[in-house]
Amino acid sequence: MGKSLMPPGGGDDDIEPVDLKRALEERYLAYALSTIMHRALPDVRDGLKPVHRRIVYAMRDMGLRSNGSFKKSAKIVGEVMGNFHPHGDQAIYDALVRLAQDFAVRYPLVNGQGNFGNIDGDNAAAMRYTESKMTAVAELLLDGIDEDAVDFRTTYDEEGQEPVVLPGAFPNLLANGATGIAVGMATSIPPHNAAELCDAAMHLIRKPDATVEELMEFVEGPDFPTGGVVIDDRASMLEAYRTGRGGFRVRARWETEDLGRGGYQIVITEMPYQVQKARLIEKVAELLIARRLPLLDDIRDESAEDVRLVLVPKNRTVDPVLLMESLFKLTELENRVPLNLNVLSRGRVPKVMALNEVLSEWLAHRREVLQRRSRHRLAAIERRLELLSGFLIAYLNLDEVIRIIREEDEPKIDLMRTFELNDVQAEAILNMRLRSLRKLEELEIRKEFEQLTEEKTGIEALLASESKQWSTVAWQIGNVRKTFAKETELGRRRTTFDAAPVADLEAIQQAMIEKEPITIVISEKGWIRGMKGHLAEFASLSFKDGDKLKLAFPAHTTDKLVIVTTGGKAYTIGADGLPGGRGHGEPLRLMVDMDNDQAVLTAFVHVPGRKLLLASTVGNGFIVAESDIVANTRKGKQVMNVRMPDETRLCIPVVGDHLAVVGQNRKLLIFPLEQLPEMTRGKGVRLQRYKDGGIADARCFALADGLSWTDSAGRVHSRAASELSEFIGDRAQAGRTVPKGFPRNGRFAG
Repeated sequence: MGKSLMPPGGGDDDIEPVDLKRALEERYLAYALSTIMHRALPDVRDGLKPVHRRIVYAMRDMGLRSNGSFKKSAKIVGEVMGNFHPHGDQAIYDALVRLAQDFAVRYPLVNGQGNFGNIDGDNAAAMRYTESKMTAVAELLLDGIDEDAVDFRTTYDEEGQEPVVLPGAFPNLLANGATGIAVGMATSIPPHNAAELCDAAMHLIRKPDATVEELMEFVEGPDFPTGGVVIDDRASMLEAYRTGRGGFRVRARWETEDLGRGGYQIVITEMPYQVQKARLIEKVAELLIARRLPLLDDIRDESAEDVRLVLVPKNRTVDPVLLMESLFKLTELENRVPLNLNVLSRGRVPKVMALNEVLSEWLAHRREVLQRRSRHRLAAIERRLELLSGFLIAYLNLDEVIRIIREEDEPKIDLMRTFELNDVQAEAILNMRLRSLRKLEELEIRKEFEQLTEEKTGIEALLASESKQWSTVAWQIGNVRKTFAKETELGRRRTTFDAAPVADLEAIQQAMIEKEPITIVISEKGWIRGMKGHLAEFASLSFKDGDKLKLAFPAHTTDKLVIVTTGGKAYTIGADGLPGGRGHGEPLRLMVDMDNDQAVLTAFVHVPGRKLLLASTVGNGFIVAESDIVANTRKGKQVMNVRMPDETRLCIPVVGDHLAVVGQNRKLLIFPLEQLPEMTRGKGVRLQRYKDGGIADARCFALADGLSWTDSAGRVHSRAASELSEFIGDRAQAGRTVPKGFPRNGRFAG
C-alpha cells in the first residue's frame, strides 16, 4: 500500500482557509518594503545601499586601510557574504567592482588592483584575480564608528553586529550618486563635486533656510567622473534641484585638430557619463554603413589611458559643428542623465527630496554623530578620571597601600574602606605594576588628570551649545573640503557647462541624410515611391491593376515632401524614408493618418518661405505660408476647413500680384492678390461667385507680364495686360466668359 499524502491529524482539522487577495497583498507589500529598504534606495545620511555599506564595513573589519596592503577580492566577498549579506557572491563582487571604477564613481570607495573593467564596457577579472582595499573616502565614511557614532543591529545570522548607517563624514550621496529600481519607485542621482557640496553645506549651516537657488551658487551642477559638457540652461537645472526630479543633457568634449593644407579631424577626449565607448563606435559604424552620416568619412579609436576618438570628415569643406550636431542627434555622444532624488529619509521613509533637504539631512546626521561621539568620549573621560583619582589617593598614601596589600587577607575591601574607594578604583590599584610606583608617575597622573578635566569641560560646553556643535560640524566639513579641494587632482571639476551651439535644424537634418537625386511617383490610388535618379519620362512606370500615375516630380533624399489632401489636410514626410523603385511602393495611408474618404490632391517639395493659394470646390480660398502647413506628426495639420461635398480643389504657389480664376461655367475673373487674406487655417473667402457648379482652375501671375495658358494641342496662348481689362474686377464677382482659344476643360494647363 502506498504512503498516504494526507496531512497528519485526520485532514480537514489542520487546514486553515486564507483569503488569497489579502495574503498576496501582505506578501507583496513585504517584498516591496524589503526591496525599497534593503536593496534599491540609498540612505540620505551616508549615501549607501546596504550592500555597499556592508562591503566597506567588512573591509574595515579586515583591516584593509588605505595605507595598508591589498587583499584578494574573493576573500572580501566571502567575508561580506558570510557575515553580513546573505546574497550571491557575484552580486556582491559586482557592487565592489563598481565602487572601484574611477569612470563609474566620482570618488571611489575601493582601491582596486588588477583588471576592474574599462570604459569600453569590458567586465572586471574574476574576484580570485583582483585585490582591493579601502580609499581615504571610505575611511572618512567610517570615521568614528568605534565611538558609538551610529546604531548597530544584529546580522542576519544573529551572531554579530553591523551598522545601520555609517557616520558619513563625506557627502557621499550627492558626491558619488546612486541608481536603483525598487518596487513602484526608482532613484537616479548623478555625481557632484565634493568641494562644492562642502561649500553649500557650510552655507546651509550659516543660513539654515537657504533656498535651492542660493545653494546653486556653490553647487554648479553634476560633476561626472568621465567629464563631458552639460548643455542645460540654469533655469532647467534649478527646477530639477528644486523638485528633485529632472535630467541633464551631457555631451562628449571634442576639439578640432589641424592637419595642414586646410584639412582637419575631430578628436573626442571625454565621453558622456555611462556611455560605453566600444558600443558607441559600433553604432557610428552602423550609421556609416547605412549612409546616415554623409558628412563623416571614418571613425578611429586611438585611445590608450585617455579617451581619444578620431572622426574624419568627408572633406575639408564640412562644417565641424554641423557634423558634431548630426552625431549628437543620432548617437550617444549626447546622453541624458536623469535626476530622481528618491532616497531613504532618516533611513526609514522613501522620499523625493530637493537639494537643500538632502544637505540638511546630511548635516543633521553629522551633528547627531558629533553628539554621540562627544558623549562616548565624555563617558570614557569620566571612567579614566575615576581611575586617576584612585591612583592619586594611592600615591599620597603609598606606604599604607603597600602595607594593606602585604598584610591584609582581603586587601580590596580594606582599601575601599580605608580610602573610600569604589570597586573599580580598588581593582585598578591592585592591578597596578610595581614599576609604576615611581615619583615621576605621580606627576604624569596629575598632568593627565588636568588635561582630561579640561577636555571634559570643553565637551560638556559643546553638548550644551547648539551653535558650538554647528561650528564643530562646519570645521569638520572644512577639513574634508581641503582634502578634496578643486586644486587637487581628485577634487578638480571635470564636467563643464556650456550652451548648445545654435545650429540650423534644417541643416542638421540634411547632414544626417545622404543627398541623392530621386523621382517621387504617386498613383491615383495613393501609392508612393521614390525612384533613383531624375526620370525624363514616365510611360514605362508600372502600377497595380486599375491604378495609374497621378503625379511625378524630381526631388532629393534630403527634401521634405508636403502632401495636401482633398479634405484640406497637409502631411509632411521625409523623402529619404520612401520605399524604393522596385515594386509599386507603399500606400500613403500606412505612412500618415489619412482619412479613407480623402484622396491626394497634390504633393510637392517643401520650399521654405514660399506661399500657397488654397481653394475649395465651391470657390472659397485664402493664402497660407508654406512653413505653416509643415506637420511633424503622422496626424498632419488641418489647413483648410471643408465639409462634404465641398473639397479642397486647388493648391498652387503664389507668385506675381494678380489671381486669375476660372469656373466650371467657363467664366474668368482676375483680381489683385492683395484682396485675399493670409491665414494659417480656415475656410477662406469667396474667390468667384457661381450660380451652379464650382471652381475649375486658378493661376497666380504678374499682370505686367500678361496671362498665358496651354491648349490641348500644346500651343501656348498669351494675353497682354491691355487685353485682360474686361476680365479684371474685384474678388467674389462672377467674371466674364473665357477668351477665345481657352482650353475646353477649363484648365490653364490644357
